[in-house]
Amino acid sequence: MKKFIFVITLFLSLMVAGSAFSKEQAMCPVMGGKVNKEIYVDHGGKRVYLCCAMCIDIFKKDPVKYIQKMEKDGVNLVKTPSKAKKKTGH
Repeated sequence: MKKFIFVITLFLSLMVAGSAFSKEQAMCPVMGGKVNKEIYVDHGGKRVYLCCAMCIDIFKKDPVKYIQKMEKDGVNLVKTPSKAKKKTGH
């Protein structure tokens, strides 16, 4: 019984620790340089940061290729922020 509890505990710990392997995007998927948070492309509900404006067109030619590679490498892409609702006056 103790072995069973140990195995279950270990399994659950590994599942939780697996999420720790995700990392924030720091490198441009196109050129490999450090990302500039002011240069990005939103695709499929995900925001992908790039290193320079030149990478935008290259990324847009095959966004799925770059997104899949980053996710395979454990990069946790942020969701595209929802647009703020306009406030209306009374």
